[in-house]
Order: sequence, then structure tokens, then C-alpha cells
Amino acid sequence: MRILVCGGSGFIGRHIVNLLVLAGHDPVVRSRHSSPALDYATATTIEAWLPHLAGIDAVINAVGVLRDSASRPIDAMHARAPMALFDACVSAGVRRVVQISALGIEDSATRYASTKRAADTHLLAQTAAGHLQGCVVRPSVVFGAGGASSEMFLGLARLPVLLLPKPVQQAQVQPVAVRDLAEVVAGLATRTGPTGLIEIGGPAALPLAALIASLRAQMGRAPARVIALPDWISRASARAGDWVTVSPWCSETLAMLGSDNVTDPAGLEKLLGRPGIAPDQLLATLHHG
Repeated sequence: MRILVCGGSGFIGRHIVNLLVLAGHDPVVRSRHSSPALDYATATTIEAWLPHLAGIDAVINAVGVLRDSASRPIDAMHARAPMALFDACVSAGVRRVVQISALGIEDSATRYASTKRAADTHLLAQTAAGHLQGCVVRPSVVFGAGGASSEMFLGLARLPVLLLPKPVQQAQVQPVAVRDLAEVVAGLATRTGPTGLIEIGGPAALPLAALIASLRAQMGRAPARVIALPDWISRASARAGDWVTVSPWCSETLAMLGSDNVTDPAGLEKLLGRPGIAPDQLLATLHHG
């Protein structure tokens, strides 16, 4: 199959592209630097997408940004461009569409969540109307080589003393290995299967602080000393992170950590045909693809 992978050069997209190639498919990756070029920030009309859908059998949207910027405005990247893409798929007769979203966005007021929700809702409506065979995949925290949050967790795991905000110590996550998520998404795009909303969580839920502790143990290091940051310092550090555009720590991140990010692990196991990679095995995945 010939599959358009939007965001195919990003953290999750790269793993999807690699799996599609290994399975004998033809992934098509478009960016500002490809030929023909495609700038997701400005591809907010059906007409902008139609030339890129010629000869395409399925579409995967793996585009995601954590914060707003002039070059990658979050409203366009998460909402207006994907919605135009889905409508273009209807016009072009491309029925199979997989949208990668995020678990925990349903009740969040952050711009990340609201923009992702807008695109999710649009694809689900097109699917309910019978125009598309769409899947909205909402994973919990995704771990793997090249992931900004993964690098942050690994950096924290190397520290002998941790100053952690309360949400990081309390909020539950269900980490998903990026290779498991990529396998699920590639399978959904290339085989007839479920449509609608699909929640993805790894085999075990744990607080982020416990995930960091587990990564430290997998490094063979003694447990770190953990100190809870006062709320006002947590908020101040997040606001400081707002000015560091390459950092995953910012006010949006702090807000999203305020609630649990978990689901039934059986969903991932059913789609993979095997259990997902457990939290205490995540570090090993960095050295094996």
C-alpha cells in the first residue's frame, strides 16, 4: 500500500515509516523540505492536500507540537490542517485514516488538548457519517529514542536528588513503548479493522515519579532522594520553561500532568496480539531499534 505519513520525520512518525517499509509498504513522507513540499502550518484547505493524496491508499497523521510558535502555530498544526486533510480524503476517495492523538485530553483545557480534540471530533464525525474509515488513537505517555519527554525522564533518572512537582509524584501514567504504538498504527492503516476512538496504554500504570525511579533502576543506579517541590515553585519553573521552546517542560505540560492518564491495558494487547512492553523493560528498547 502507498501510505501518506504526515509527521513521518518526527519521533513517532519515524518508527511508523520504518515498520511500513519492513512490511513491504510504500510510505510517503511530506514536509517543507520534500519534493513536492508540504508545510502543515499552511495546509489548511482541501485544495492544499489534494495533490498529495494522488495514488494514496491510506493516511496516517502523526503531526504534533507541544506549544504554539510562529513557524508551527498549534491551531493550524493540530486542528485546521488535519481537518482539511480529512475532508480532502473524502474528496479524493481515500477512506482509511489514522489520527494519532493523546490520552487524557478529553477534559483538559490546555490548547494542546483542545486543538487535538477538534481534529479528533472531525474525523470521528466523518467516520460516523460513513465518509471515512477513521481511527483516532489516543496513547498514554510514549517512550522511546528521540522523544522529548523520554529524554527528559532519562535526564531526571540520572540525578541522585530529584525535585519533583506534586503532579509528577501523584498522577498515574501508562507508558507505551514507541515501537508498540508504531506497530498498532501501522496495522490499523494497512488492515481492515476497528474504527472510531481507540485508547492505548501500556501493561502497567504508575506515577511518573515511579517511572523515573524504574528507569534509574534499569540503569543500575541506587534509588534517588526525592523532594517535593512547592506548588509555587512548580508553577514558576513551568513558566520559565515557556520561554525555552526546545524544552518539554512548560505550563501546558504541568497542566496536563494534573490528572491520571490511564486506560485498559487489554486494548493494546488485543491490537498487538501480545502484551505491550512493561515499564521495567523500557530502557532496553532504546538499544534495540
